Amino acid sequence: MPPAPTLESAAVVLPCEQLAPSLEFFEELGFQLEMIAPADEPTVAQLSGYGVRIRLDCSATGAPGTLRLTSSAPERARELKAPNGTHIQITAETRLEVPPLSPSFVLSRLSEARWVEGRAGMRYRDLAPDRQGGRYIASHIQIRDAGPVPDYVHHHQIRFQAIYVQRGWVEVVYESHGDPIVMRQGDCVLQPPHIRHRVLSCSAGLEVVEIACPAAHPTFRDHELSLPTAACDREFAGQRFVHHVASQGTWQATDWGEARDTDLARASAGLVDVRALRHIPTDQVQSHDGELCLFFVSAGSARLACAGHGRPALSEGDSVMIPAGLPYAFFEPSADFELLRIASPATLKVHPHPRMERPQ
Repeated sequence: MPPAPTLESAAVVLPCEQLAPSLEFFEELGFQLEMIAPADEPTVAQLSGYGVRIRLDCSATGAPGTLRLTSSAPERARELKAPNGTHIQITAETRLEVPPLSPSFVLSRLSEARWVEGRAGMRYRDLAPDRQGGRYIASHIQIRDAGPVPDYVHHHQIRFQAIYVQRGWVEVVYESHGDPIVMRQGDCVLQPPHIRHRVLSCSAGLEVVEIACPAAHPTFRDHELSLPTAACDREFAGQRFVHHVASQGTWQATDWGEARDTDLARASAGLVDVRALRHIPTDQVQSHDGELCLFFVSAGSARLACAGHGRPALSEGDSVMIPAGLPYAFFEPSADFELLRIASPATLKVHPHPRMERPQ
């Protein structure tokens, strides 16, 4: 087999008994003729359209195949059959679907983690296996080895996506943001829908926490765009890329304790809020009114009192999802206890909840 660089083009071969009716059919579908041969009595025709090249060939053998086309007009969805027998599936353009929320309490312990191999050498730990009904996916991601990451320019069809560095550093390049950036422990980014990006390199033992909505979403590779691109101020589906640098952040008193705001609430137009928390009140039973409230223990340890779920001990790397209205409180914290809190929507509020007995 010759090496790939010597290859110049590709076409899907579709057998046909008579060229003329099949050629007319595909031209009516919007394909454009590129080549036909021989001139006096054609038996081969090559056409292209919608990102694919097809070759109608009267001498070819085999199944007529299936061709899938997408349309931005749902009413055009239908199935056709070409004169040569090829099945044509015209389907509606894939649109982002966000399933309804199915809230649940989820406790994930690092000591019980099940890691799976994902894209580009990344190891994934699922922090919410039930995906809250498919509405959210939360992942703890590791890359063991230092050096270049075998990634490529890609983008995601999502409602929102946020990434927080738990340990180590990672070099990433983003569309419309200029030179690559290095994210270090405590740094966070909002990746707006369809922003092109690529992971370039990382430290050994890199760990990040990632949250995205919805849980099931496609990732597209971009073969055309080369990164980096020039920096410019732009929006992606009403959101803006933001890189929060932990070393430049400030701590402020809030209802949750001292919080370091990552500015993701503003950048995401209120869809998600990501904050680091410390000095968390331990004598306060409270609940929240949001869709999603994920706590990830980024340092230290504590115990969690949660109505109906006992008083589990939490250590670094553990996480818990707490549904709206469920009373909870943290107590017996270590001196270095620190939490990452991810909330959606960003307007999530906490409420005192005196009906549950305070932890002793």
